[in-house]
Amino acid sequence: MAIGVALAAANLRPAVTSLASVLGDVRGSLGVSTAWTSSLTALPTLCFGFAAFLAPWLGRRLGMARAVALALAVLTAGLVLRVVDGPLVVLGGTFIACAGIAVCNVVIPVVVKDSFPGRVGLITGVYTAALAAGAAVGAAFTPVLESVFGSWRLAVGAWAFLSLAALVIWLSGARHGVAVARAAEATRPAAVKRSLARNPLAWVITVFFGLQSLLAYTVMGWLPQILGDAGVDRTTAGLLLAITMVLGVPVSLVVPPLAARRPSQSPLVLALGSLSIAGVLGLALAPAWAPALWVVLVGVGMGMFPLALVMISLRTSSTSDTARLSAMAQSIGYLISASGPFAFGVLRGVTGDWTVSMLLLVVLLVVLTGLGWVAGRPRTV
Repeated sequence: MAIGVALAAANLRPAVTSLASVLGDVRGSLGVSTAWTSSLTALPTLCFGFAAFLAPWLGRRLGMARAVALALAVLTAGLVLRVVDGPLVVLGGTFIACAGIAVCNVVIPVVVKDSFPGRVGLITGVYTAALAAGAAVGAAFTPVLESVFGSWRLAVGAWAFLSLAALVIWLSGARHGVAVARAAEATRPAAVKRSLARNPLAWVITVFFGLQSLLAYTVMGWLPQILGDAGVDRTTAGLLLAITMVLGVPVSLVVPPLAARRPSQSPLVLALGSLSIAGVLGLALAPAWAPALWVVLVGVGMGMFPLALVMISLRTSSTSDTARLSAMAQSIGYLISASGPFAFGVLRGVTGDWTVSMLLLVVLLVVLTGLGWVAGRPRTV
């Protein structure tokens, strides 16, 4: 089951980063407009948000293990579909693939809490590290595959083999590993359950998750451009972006276990938030002075993502509450994050440089750190 969790996680970002890494060739091949490209880049986070609402229902109907299996099958189908035809099919296939990812985003943390109750921090760390590694590998190797195959369609579609392998391993783990069928029963809503929409802590965690995702997608979307405008050459800017993604692997292996061993995660939030603020301030005020330092600070600070995931488990007392809080935090949170890259770019266009946009990001990081401090206190929803 642990191997299945890791391999499933490794498939939750290549669907996005693989296509992004050859987007110029995709545009040229399909002859599409800038509006189409903008729609394609905005689609994943919007889909993560909207499709996540369905995950608890699927978990109750099918059981959590079967819900993950179905999601991986949908992901595989979407990865294949989007490379067989024109612009509308690419959009439709990407939507289908991201819908499968959205269900996994919500359900896998529930499986982790139910199947590994004594190792939530460790397995969450493995999950988020595999997710970060998958994102980096998808971005790095798709252009290589395109050169080998001579086609962006074959290069992007090849990732379906990885998701199919994840599905096979998952089915084996769910059948022979730790029993997770009781998770489905645990997620059936009890009549006395209070709606999380009226729970202040649930909203704090939701906005915390949304703001850290906004930071991550804004950095991934705009960092090369920010560095390029500061005089950093294109190759170096791309390498620095890859560093921020690769840093997610060791950070994810360290942060969740540390968080799970402590009753309060607030000091860890403060440490990561301070690093992010220092890195973004450096990029705002002196981007060309020490770009590698700023990127490392921001990359380590993005350990807020695995911390947010493990707090969903730590701030709930049952798999039922974990499922509900995971769905709420990730659905609404990803919808919040979807506005970040767009607004960041628009503000840059209005002001003529990146300073105001970056300083606004610093303000949001201060808010994020404050919310994380509150969310990190030892109590449950």
